Amino acid sequence: MGKQSQTLADALASLPDEERIILTMHYLKSMSAAEIAAMLGVPERSAEAIIKQGKARLSAILGI
Repeated sequence: MGKQSQTLADALASLPDEERIILTMHYLKSMSAAEIAAMLGVPERSAEAIIKQGKARLSAILGI
């Protein structure tokens, strides 16, 4: 695993469980917010908000 990949892995690991799980489902499993919401039993807007929040937190951690 390269340095950049390790940095991303570390950044993901530092996220709260809910954000890490939902971002993994969205970006690595290519699931939509609607699919994630249905699977987790939460409103679609909640899944969308967590994706947005998690993405912002990752960007801040990675400095991008």
